[in-house]
Amino acid sequence: MSQPALTIIAPGQAAVRRRRLLEISGAAAIAATYVFLVLTQPADIANGPASVSALVALGGFLLGAVLLIVAVLPALPTSTVVLIPVALVLNVVLGQLMGSTGLPFYIDAIGTVLIAVLAGPAAGAATGALSSIVWSFFNPTVLPFAAGAALIGFLAGMAARGGLFRRFYLAPVAGFVTGMLAGVVSAPIAAFVFGGTSGLGTGAIVSAFRAMGDTLLAAITKQALISDPMDKAIVFTIAALLAYALPRRTTFQFPFVRRYRVLAGKAPAAPDA
Repeated sequence: MSQPALTIIAPGQAAVRRRRLLEISGAAAIAATYVFLVLTQPADIANGPASVSALVALGGFLLGAVLLIVAVLPALPTSTVVLIPVALVLNVVLGQLMGSTGLPFYIDAIGTVLIAVLAGPAAGAATGALSSIVWSFFNPTVLPFAAGAALIGFLAGMAARGGLFRRFYLAPVAGFVTGMLAGVVSAPIAAFVFGGTSGLGTGAIVSAFRAMGDTLLAAITKQALISDPMDKAIVFTIAALLAYALPRRTTFQFPFVRRYRVLAGKAPAAPDA
């Protein structure tokens, strides 16, 4: 009588499954927090950590970002771990400056896209969510948009995996498509949570559509479909320029770049011993 064969999972397979589970859990936490904000429409979230809704959003987005970071951390070189805080600062500083200009753009995701290009979708999503969390301590109104920021990082990583950064002229195309999707995701937050947009330039566009008779959600969605694609096309182009400006030996230290041939050109030859 034959005995049933035992399936032995190799340590490498177990690690991959654990990483996938963490990535799915992190994405689910971010998505659930987004749904919570859209359904509850908390009016007090702009008050920052003093409000319960802000604490729930902060906890949900932070949990998702941490799970994503833990999932990808074993595969990240030290250079990526060091680069993520720099990307966060870049996002916050540029976003804050652009928000004061009155232009209908954000330019607050360059660091997110750069990390996504070098380290992949999960790292990009985590960087996007963390950027909104850090920024919310200075400007509480950005916290509910963490899901959109995470989506931008994820889509940028998928575009890099698909080779769209290998041909430079495709980077802004990927950014344009990403902006359309991110705009649709962010529009309900702007409409239902804040009753409009907080940006000077984007607010003017919303007001123009409202004057034409559009509902608030329709006006914000149209504004997002105008501003966000152009904004992300610019962001993806700048991130691509930064990625190619890095020394080739540095970029090819990233396993994601090597595995998916994210950037054009061959890997540098290993130095002689």
